[in-house]
Parts: sequence; structure tokens; C-alpha cells
Amino acid sequence: MKQNVVLGFVFLAALSFDTELFSQDRAIETVVPFLTIAPDSRAGGMGDAGVATAPDIYSNHWNPAKFAFIDGNSGVGISYSPWLRNLVPDINIAYLAGYKRLDSKQVISASLLYSSLGLVQFTDEFGTTQRTFTPNEFAMDAAYSRLLTDNLSAGVAFRFIYSNLTGGYFAGGVATKAGTSFAADISSYYHKDITLFSKDALLSFGVNFSNIGSKMYYSDSQTADFIPMNMRLGTSATINLDSYNKITATIDLNKLLVPTPPIYSSTKPDSIISGKNPNVAVPVAIFQSFFDAPGGLKEELHEITYSYGVEYWYNNEFAIRGGYFHENETKGNRKYFTAGAGFRLKIFTLDFSYLMPLVQNHPLARTLRFSLSFDISALRNANKSQV
Repeated sequence: MKQNVVLGFVFLAALSFDTELFSQDRAIETVVPFLTIAPDSRAGGMGDAGVATAPDIYSNHWNPAKFAFIDGNSGVGISYSPWLRNLVPDINIAYLAGYKRLDSKQVISASLLYSSLGLVQFTDEFGTTQRTFTPNEFAMDAAYSRLLTDNLSAGVAFRFIYSNLTGGYFAGGVATKAGTSFAADISSYYHKDITLFSKDALLSFGVNFSNIGSKMYYSDSQTADFIPMNMRLGTSATINLDSYNKITATIDLNKLLVPTPPIYSSTKPDSIISGKNPNVAVPVAIFQSFFDAPGGLKEELHEITYSYGVEYWYNNEFAIRGGYFHENETKGNRKYFTAGAGFRLKIFTLDFSYLMPLVQNHPLARTLRFSLSFDISALRNANKSQV
């Protein structure tokens, strides 16, 4: 009997992206794409930009090096994102993060990103249900960041990735298994006080090489697939308009560090007529990803996605955000505006975001996402003041 595990291997692995991403011949495909999803509502409201913005509780995902500049001694945050809620009621992504300052220069942090893909029915060739299973994926991080100078920091994160899409079910007589991978992030963050338009300002730069790790197998006989190794570069500028008002503008550039699919001969399927062999080791794939596109430099530039964001704060208590995300038509064609807001008290911060797709339906279209974070050190100080 043929079990319906194509859904498990292909559709579920790619569910975090729009299906058009995989209909493009030149689109880059990876497993566990949930690793590239903005897990928090602050960055989600700014077009998924976050590598160079001011540090917050969710910096582990965007740039662990930012933690070295974070205010406070400890904190914890949780974020929840319903996924494809207009079609399926039980798909979601949750994110839990926290940090602890060791001293004035060092910070450790950890996070858990969990994705549930909902209840799936496995059927035989006649459509008879054989079993049900809830596919799930998660990534656990531990990170360390340190100040190198008064303006520069560096960070490193280590990640364990787990992806169970079929629950060990058989596909065409072949036993499947959960995929696992180990990966690391290497990041840096720089900021400097400057003057813009006769106002005090802060200029920041960030870089994060994320998910640099091993390929993933879903069966002993399957060819291994790349996880979404990624290079994120960005800058932001924050202008203090006066003692109550400030505004930030930011931009992120992203490029996957995995091979571009080559063009194969129509008569000899194993013969590459343009591009390079994608079945290479991870170190080779990273360097090859900058020059392996069949379309040359033009196609390489098309593989860069752009995130633009703006954030306005009033008295560090209320924020309004907006953003835009752009991906080339031949690489997935994701284009959408985002909006969001935030409320900050002494102890906690509440953020939410909303996504508005431009050219196609998006899994988060017309869906509100929420993030809640707590400043543990501020909570302890508040408790002490009441004693």
C-alpha cells in the first residue's frame, strides 16, 4: 500500500512558506523552513527586520550579539503565531526565549522554537485512513554574547534541530525517521552615537551567519537535504526627536547559503548544462552559494530578500511599527506589508503584528501575532520596593 507521506515529506516540510515558492524553477529549497520565520511580533511588524535593531528578549533569533547591549540583568519572553489559520485550525509556531547577564560584558541566553503542523491523516491508495499523526519540529538554542569594545559585540549560538514529519511511518516500503541536525550562529553587532539632522542619533550595524550546520535525513536511504543556512546583514538608525519621541528606520538583507538548483539536460537527467552540482558538502555549499546560479550575477542578486522597517516610540511606553518584505518573482515572490504596535510597562512588554500580502495569499494573512516579555530584574526590584 502507498501511504500518503508525500504530504509529510514535501508539503509539511514546506508549509511555513507559500506553495508558490516551490513552483518556481529557480527557487532554493531547504528543509525545516520554520527556522527562517520571524518568531516575534516586534520584528514581524517591521517587515521581518531585526539584525541591527535595538536588542530585546528575542535577539537570539536575529542576532545573539545584541544581547551584550541589552538593558537589564535577566528576562523571559514568549511569542505565539497561528499559521494558515484561515485554512487549518491547529497549525502554530511558538517561541520561548530568555537571557541572563553574567557581568557588564557577558550575557548568556537560550530559546526554544516549536512548530506544530496539525493533525494529518495517513491513507492508503484507496483513501482509507491508516493512522493519524501530528507532525512537529523544534529548535533549541544556547547562546553567549560578549562586549569586545564599548561599541562592538560578538555572539555565538549553538542549535539542535528536530523534525518529525511522519512519525516513523513507511513510505513506499521504506521506513522514515525524524530528521535531526546540529547548527551554529556567528554574529556581530556595532552601534555608535552620531548626530543626524541636528538630533542625537544611534547608528547600528549587524551581521548574523545562522543555521550553519549539518544536512538532514528523513530516512536511511534518502539523500540528505540542506537546512536554511543564511547570511543576514543589516543597519538601523534611531533618531531622538525630543525627550519623548524617537524613530528608527532599519533594513535587512538575507541570502540563503545553500546551492541554487542547476539546469539539467532534458535528455540526460543527471547531466548539468548550467549551474553547479548541488550535492556537495556543507562548507563547499556555503562558498558555492555566491556564484553557482545558472543565471550568473543577476540571478545571485535575485536570491537576496529585503526587509524594510520603521518603529516609532513615545516615551518608551508605546510603539507603532510598519514594514515591507520583498522577494524576487523567480525566487518565491513573497511580497507583503506589515504593521504592528507595542506597549511597555516597567515589568512587561506586549507586542502584536499584522501581515498584508501584496501578490499572493500568505499563511499569516489577516492574522494577529502576539509576543509578551517580562523584565525579571525589574520585577524583583518592584517586589523589593514593596517589602
